[in-house]
Amino acid sequence: MRPTLLVLAAGMGSRYGGNKQLDEVGPSGETIIDYSIYDAIRAGFNKIVFVIRRDIEDQVKERFVERLKNRIEVDYVFQEITNLPEGVKVSADRQKPWGTSHAILVTEKKIREPFGVINADDYYGVESFKILHDFLVKDKDPNCYTIVGYKLGNTLSDHGHVNRGVCSVESNGLLQNIVEVRQIEKTYNGARAPGSDGKEQHFTGNEVVSMNLWGFKPSCYSFLRKEFRNFINKYGMDLKSELDIPTSIDNFVKSGEITIKILMSNERWFGVTYREDKPFVVENIKKMIRNGTYPARIYQ
Repeated sequence: MRPTLLVLAAGMGSRYGGNKQLDEVGPSGETIIDYSIYDAIRAGFNKIVFVIRRDIEDQVKERFVERLKNRIEVDYVFQEITNLPEGVKVSADRQKPWGTSHAILVTEKKIREPFGVINADDYYGVESFKILHDFLVKDKDPNCYTIVGYKLGNTLSDHGHVNRGVCSVESNGLLQNIVEVRQIEKTYNGARAPGSDGKEQHFTGNEVVSMNLWGFKPSCYSFLRKEFRNFINKYGMDLKSELDIPTSIDNFVKSGEITIKILMSNERWFGVTYREDKPFVVENIKKMIRNGTYPARIYQ
């Protein structure tokens, strides 16, 4: 069974100052998502599912559904704050989405096969999609998932802080635990971030991090449903609390209910976390077109 690629494209883009998922970075108007989909198709993915907000539906249909209909199956689903477990209570004033775990949950009726997960505004690289595809096709354990990992130093922005899932990896290559570290800033000799105890954390840049490039099996939905209900029961009245994928998965790794293989990519991440990141992204796309990684025009 050929795998599906799930694209998380419902983020607000608050730090960027606009709808960064649909910002054009290629010479013919391509977005970062276009390059990710191009890489996914040539790696062997069979279907694309977008998680989006209702206000960008027309743009997604025009930019992706119509353009890709003769190349790969495309579908989409809305992430709405009203999509909740039965019987839970939440604040009527809530406007912010419930996080990336919830974004995966809303796709349950659309996906029945192994699937990869990516952020819409992150560039992952050709090699990373090949690694992800091969795992989803070859690994038959229904409760074994994967993270395509990156070195922290290959994932930092020059223009502000970022959030990363820092992974502890066992000697057999399995994830031991993952901690979401927020406000990581690049330094001259690595990186730093505020610590929960008030002491600054320091990083060498060689730490393994998750960039939300995941490989899941359909069994993940039952785990995420359980974790999301617990989250809503605890934080449903909060206006800003979110449940992210690393937090959800970490609990089940520790309990031994699932295992996660860390498969390292040598690619260098880039993305548009901040508007100042865009010129760097545009220049890197131009370089890859010159060296033949991508055609000058994705859609002919």
